[in-house]
Amino acid sequence: MLVRMFSLQLARLGPALGDVTPPAPESLWLSAWALVLLGLVSGAVLGLRFHDEQFLGGYGSWRRRLARLGHIACVALALLEMAHELSPVGGLDDSLAEWRRALWEFGGFAMPLTCWLAAWRKPFRHLFFLPVTSLSAAATLTCIALGRANGLQA
Repeated sequence: MLVRMFSLQLARLGPALGDVTPPAPESLWLSAWALVLLGLVSGAVLGLRFHDEQFLGGYGSWRRRLARLGHIACVALALLEMAHELSPVGGLDDSLAEWRRALWEFGGFAMPLTCWLAAWRKPFRHLFFLPVTSLSAAATLTCIALGRANGLQA
């Protein structure tokens, strides 16, 4: 239903958006669903020991918080990737389309990986600038593309 709704909106906005291609390349959909699966599996693994008060140092410990954040980041960032592709700019084949998709994909996998690495060894926390920069750039380029699609200049 949601896909149909966005498809109808995209068809309605088609002339205003210019050159519209099919909603998304399969690689982005595959990476988004792989992230969902990774989030569910990692959540299940963490859930096997959630009853143990001292698992990964206790509920409030750095290690356990980062492991939980990595598991949630998988599903949340997968949903953002899907939202991007279902938005009016997801089907655009403009000059920045490949960059937007690549930045969403890289950030989607780099954020949970960085969380898990930082949970394992605290110095890996210094790598958070990589997924944060990637995801911030992806969101910025998406906003610019939405503005352009609505006739605004960026």
